[in-house]
Amino acid sequence: MFRNQYDSDVSVWSPQGRIYQIEYAMEAVKQGSATVGIKTKTHVVLVALKRASSELSAHQKKIVPIDDHLGISIAGLSADARILSRFMRNECLNNKYAYDSPMPVSRLVSVLGSKSQIPTQRYGRRPFGVGLLVAGYDDLGAHLYQTCPSANFYECKAMAIGARSQSARTYLEKHLNEFPNSTLDDAIKHALRALRDTLPNEIELTTKNCSLGIVGQDMPFTIFDDERVKPYLDAIEGDARGNSGPDDRPGPGDDDDHGRPTSEARVNVLAESMEH
Repeated sequence: MFRNQYDSDVSVWSPQGRIYQIEYAMEAVKQGSATVGIKTKTHVVLVALKRASSELSAHQKKIVPIDDHLGISIAGLSADARILSRFMRNECLNNKYAYDSPMPVSRLVSVLGSKSQIPTQRYGRRPFGVGLLVAGYDDLGAHLYQTCPSANFYECKAMAIGARSQSARTYLEKHLNEFPNSTLDDAIKHALRALRDTLPNEIELTTKNCSLGIVGQDMPFTIFDDERVKPYLDAIEGDARGNSGPDDRPGPGDDDDHGRPTSEARVNVLAESMEH
């Protein structure tokens, strides 16, 4: 990435038909701490890496509850994620008040896409620099969506976003056919193994740097942090790691609330998905 005469504002097109400010926002997602989502027939599992800006600070939460049937995990700018999560909560509350029923996941993601599109077209605005994995369960079953700063969104069978997430997506593609019929415990193990593959070999998943969120049939969105994650980490202890690909070299990274580089970088966006 480098500056050029066409990246001064989001309303400026380049001669090649590109909008550089949107591409720069996508880079913020690629440099955020990794998060992984897996969908089975009855449940959706989210796992995320938590980062601390220094040894003196607490680890930052990366999985956010939205409603009883819905939650998100984030990669990118946490401040932008707070704005979007507040908007999603308001939409869910308004739908509950008007229709006395939980908001369908697909409708919420569509409304979120419309909100995210506005700053990609107006002068003086900037795109939201955060990518979301949206997990929910409604009358149509389990849903996992990925959203982008470009305002595109995709329904996925499994997805990983953030720094070094190519390794996680390679793992997900390799086991994709197993996910629909997996039990909840198996899906959690798959998600944790995929997340572990995003870490350098000398770093392990721990109760401090890992967070887990689950939603599904007869189960409201529940977040597991700290010691509640330990039984699942113990279950995958000793399992062999996947091989890191050439795109998984560490680089400058994660821009959280303090804007300090704390993680590795580099990615692209996966697989079995449906663009709306």
